[in-house]
Amino acid sequence: MGNGSWQSVKARAEGLRWPEALIVLQSVIYGFGDPISKIAFEVTPVYSMMSVRYTIAFAVCFVLFRRRVINTLKTVPVKAWLIPGLCIGMSYLLNNVALSLTEATSVAFIRSLSVLITPVFAFLVYHTHYKWQHMLLQILVIPGLYLLCVRGGLSGFGTGEAVTLAAAILTAGALVFSKNYLEMVDPGSMTTLQAACSAALALSGSLMFEGGIHLERTTGTAWLIILYLAITCTFLGYLMQNLALTKISDRSVALIQTLCPVMTALFAFLLLGERLSTAGLTGAAIIVICVAAGAVLGENDGSKDENPVK
Repeated sequence: MGNGSWQSVKARAEGLRWPEALIVLQSVIYGFGDPISKIAFEVTPVYSMMSVRYTIAFAVCFVLFRRRVINTLKTVPVKAWLIPGLCIGMSYLLNNVALSLTEATSVAFIRSLSVLITPVFAFLVYHTHYKWQHMLLQILVIPGLYLLCVRGGLSGFGTGEAVTLAAAILTAGALVFSKNYLEMVDPGSMTTLQAACSAALALSGSLMFEGGIHLERTTGTAWLIILYLAITCTFLGYLMQNLALTKISDRSVALIQTLCPVMTALFAFLLLGERLSTAGLTGAAIIVICVAAGAVLGENDGSKDENPVK
């Protein structure tokens, strides 16, 4: 390999390292958040907990980025932050509703189908094209997700599964629209306004389905969990995703996020003593290999103008 070619490969690797690392870290954070969320849900109603979680996250974001946010609200079209905000807020709300309606394994699997939906969504909305190698990885990761999350077959496709599929579609929409509108909105402002939308949607849910916010039974442990979910999963999770989307494609983010159920399984083993079957371990290995292969392929999707702002 000539010196020029080597320098090109090295530059690409260095350029992609930190955005991909952010999404891996996001998956670790979310993977730890999934099992501990169950503890808080035992003493705090779902919508009440999410209302507090997202409100705290919004408050932290606004303190840090208030000048940028105010400038964004004055100069940027509302749709540039409202559409991504509603997509990500609704996706998380529906995901939690689905957990109360069906098996967690079914939710984890169907939610991860956003890895396939994201490139399709990007093509339909913005005519974004991808190389066949990239699309092959998006497809190959699905058997791994199935083995890891289901390991015995889906019990059926009912209301819970339908709600989860809607959440997966909205997750894809959040990635695609955020990638597009981050050309107009800085990551700090986008994170703050997404947290605001999430808080507003959660509060609406608490008023409609729980008669308001109820924290009477919330324990000290539950409060610590809520703070973790607010600061790490929401504030840092949203921010890392938006920062990564300024450098790598929505397709790449969706692929790396399939590590989340792998991390959940790891923390379930460490915290709860749950063990994966041989099928589950095989699925986790397939996911890791696909993500690693995606990193090696890089970001050359073959489109001259990816996700143009509209």
